[in-house]
Amino acid sequence: MIDVHRLRVLLAVAEHGSFNRAASALGLTPSAVSQHIASLERGLGHPVAVRSTRGVTLTEAGRLLAETARTIDAELDQVRHRIDRLRAPRPRLTVGTFTSGGRHLLPQALTAFVAAHPEVELTVLEAEPEDAVPMVRSGAADLALTYRFDGQLPSGTAGTAGTAGSSGTAGSSGTVGSAGVNWAPLVEDPLYAVLPPGHPLAGRDALEPAELAADRWVLGCLKTEAYLRRYAERAGFEPRVAASTTDYFFAQTLVGAGVGVALIPHIGLAPVDGSAVIPLEPPRPARHIGVVTPRRPHPEPYAAALTAALSAGAAAHRPVVR
Repeated sequence: MIDVHRLRVLLAVAEHGSFNRAASALGLTPSAVSQHIASLERGLGHPVAVRSTRGVTLTEAGRLLAETARTIDAELDQVRHRIDRLRAPRPRLTVGTFTSGGRHLLPQALTAFVAAHPEVELTVLEAEPEDAVPMVRSGAADLALTYRFDGQLPSGTAGTAGTAGSSGTAGSSGTVGSAGVNWAPLVEDPLYAVLPPGHPLAGRDALEPAELAADRWVLGCLKTEAYLRRYAERAGFEPRVAASTTDYFFAQTLVGAGVGVALIPHIGLAPVDGSAVIPLEPPRPARHIGVVTPRRPHPEPYAAALTAALSAGAAAHRPVVR
């Protein structure tokens, strides 16, 4: 039988790349960490870690066990949260959401949910995907309204990658198909160019971001900035940044004041009077908005009910792109 504590030691070694650093994180001695790993290897009959002058790397068997350890830790965290809730006088539902989703998609769904389930004590936490997904995985949130750009679902690191379908999952590494959470897509949220009043391209039906290469840019969030910089590199220009914000509405007020141009997702659009909103030429970049829930044999019924309400309301926010 594989000892769970030894799996946690292996996971610490994998995360820190060193017996010494893993020992420090766990409050153990390096010798104790080495002994736990040796015992794990004896029980398996396979090596799980290889030491070198550059640190410790896991073997294929070690990587498989580390992934299992992450799954076990996540499930135990979820169980602890669920047991704590048994003492609560009312059923609880904790929801994570990113800002523009919380402003435009969540209220209608919550109105329907509260009317149908007045017995539930709701808590809403604002969190970007890289924070919200680990909250769901650990049980700190029951579901999260989140998004990804053309890439994987973030999961505790700043990056994104791959694609997920309706049954895709994202684990601790953020890779689709690994254990941890389920992703249910809701709506595609394409980016639009927002131009200040009187801009020479304001009358266009659609445009390429490269046509705005000579303009200065107002950035609405770090993730749209990352897309813009990747696109600009491929198109052969360096974007000149006039302003950088973490709020799409603020970015659009700056565009309306003539500070620059911006890329804004559809549900974040609230342009100042006189600004022009222009669709981008295909293939149009988009955020993929969806709901993340813990991967369990039986979905939590209140989380499933709110997911259904979000899905029903998402149709009203599907953009009609010219």
